[in-house]
Amino acid sequence: MVYILFVIGFVILVKGADILVDGASSIAKRYNISDFIIGLTIVSIGTSMPELLVNIMAGIQGKSEIGVGNVLGSNVANILLVLGLSACINQLPIKRNTLFIEIPFSLTATLLVGYFANVSIFSESKVGLSLDLTEGIILLFFFALFLGYIYNYAKEKHDDVIEGTINTQPIVKSIAFIIIGIIGLFLGGKWVVDGAIELSKLFGLSESFIGLTLVALGTSLPELVTSVVAVYRKKTQLAVGNVIGSNIFNLLWILGISSIITPIEFETVNNSDIMMIIISSSLLILSIIVGKRSVITRYEGVVFLLVYAGYIYHLFLRG
Repeated sequence: MVYILFVIGFVILVKGADILVDGASSIAKRYNISDFIIGLTIVSIGTSMPELLVNIMAGIQGKSEIGVGNVLGSNVANILLVLGLSACINQLPIKRNTLFIEIPFSLTATLLVGYFANVSIFSESKVGLSLDLTEGIILLFFFALFLGYIYNYAKEKHDDVIEGTINTQPIVKSIAFIIIGIIGLFLGGKWVVDGAIELSKLFGLSESFIGLTLVALGTSLPELVTSVVAVYRKKTQLAVGNVIGSNIFNLLWILGISSIITPIEFETVNNSDIMMIIISSSLLILSIIVGKRSVITRYEGVVFLLVYAGYIYHLFLRG
């Protein structure tokens, strides 16, 4: 039954996030909040809700390996799998602000998490690799700076604002969607974590491995579906923004909130996963600056997918 709930949990996580985004976006639209703000804040945070709920549940149950693996694995999957598959469908043009601001900000967030996890500068009692309350607050501070950047960017006129993607619903229905979405995320997160723990015991795999693979892939489904559909509909900027934004949310918002609720313990081997995010981000930047145009081509998309397959194989050998 635990394994059945594990699969059902993934479905409920994705659907719960979808319903929550619909409800929250409808309310925001009703009060004349711009489509751009809705897309880069409510929708992006909503698609990151599965990661958040899994991390909170894992932390409460003392299984931080699953939570850490979930975030790090999701970020690698977002760049290599989601952008790679999206580029295979249609090449992805990258705007100047994305190349020089958003991607470097995401890379900086990765370095910040790696630094905080490995050193103790705020607490002498800190033991091993971990993120504690003070470091969580600092991560949320940088997340607030990112929201400030989004707000200022939204005040300017751009040609990539999302149009006509959100339907206004009755206020009661919108609130009901939000409540149902939160309940779905809670149940889905609990069932996914419980199932991941049982799977790790059944196959003799580490909880970190399960978090980096099965859980990370499952919680990345909202980003994957959103980006693929967006690219198919020729809305490539939405796909790119979704991935970069989600990675920043995962590192600063999710790890920040999770470490405030309860300290998050890292394993030494997680440093290699942090390094993989850095490598993936560097590969993304390299693919953009190489060539005459700032685009991720289909060829480069295939390279991304091959690198991701190699990473999964490395995780399997690592056990």
